[in-house]
Amino acid sequence: MKKDETHSSHFPQPPFAQQPQTAPGLASKMQPTPDHGETRYKGHGRLSGKKALITGGDSGIGRAVAIAYAREGADVAINYLPEEEKDAAEVVDLIEAEGRKAVALPGDLRDEAFCQKLVEEAQQQLGGLDILVNNAGRQQYHHSIEELSTEDFDATFKTNVYAPFWLTKAALKYLQPGSAIINTSSVQAFQPSDILLDYAQTKACGVAFTKSLAKQLGKRNIRVNAVAPGPYWTPLQPAGGQPQEKVQEFGESAPLGRPGQPVEIAPLYVLLASDEASYTSGQVWCSDGGTGTV
Repeated sequence: MKKDETHSSHFPQPPFAQQPQTAPGLASKMQPTPDHGETRYKGHGRLSGKKALITGGDSGIGRAVAIAYAREGADVAINYLPEEEKDAAEVVDLIEAEGRKAVALPGDLRDEAFCQKLVEEAQQQLGGLDILVNNAGRQQYHHSIEELSTEDFDATFKTNVYAPFWLTKAALKYLQPGSAIINTSSVQAFQPSDILLDYAQTKACGVAFTKSLAKQLGKRNIRVNAVAPGPYWTPLQPAGGQPQEKVQEFGESAPLGRPGQPVEIAPLYVLLASDEASYTSGQVWCSDGGTGTV
């Protein structure tokens, strides 16, 4: 049986073209362009009236979550790096097309003062804050620990570990009972790749952060959960997250035979943010194309 018959799907399958980008990368330059739900995602009003801040909201999983939240009735603030303005502008248009308020807040999360300012501006411009999605991430591969500089190690930890800590701490001034914090971890936290030594460590940190914080905030009725994506087709991969030969075959080893598209994971973030998941906290939900990592 041919591969395309075994893994039949309307989503793209490898092999993909080599497509190197400079980090942080743009979704608009990827081949094929990731499906963030621009036309596919249909909302059902599950987040009506809620206010959400999503980091890394310009592309990839963050963009898919922003689109889904808007179509579920939420007003959305997105954070991204200034270099990602082109992708971010498209997200703002998509949010506003749903009749929801969109707030664009560019800046570097590796700076504590900026993280504090980001939360302040988001809640002020949205008129409150109910949902914090710590999604922005840095992933750059290195074949050996000897090639991994302290500067790179520090940048990955500042983005993936320090920033969620700073943002969450600042957000707790505004989050009310019934609010939700959702962190983006990774299957790398459980099955680390040899070339993602620093990235995998940070994603394991995110799991412990989620489980510990859920115990702290339970008494305040603020839920904390994480989503652990497997191979998803986002700019992280061609922009230094994987070698180009791995980009070409990205997702091929998953039982479904392909990488996930961002639209396919957005519903998990919707459910975890909604009142329907009111008794779910301290959990890590995996989506990895059938590998069964978690």
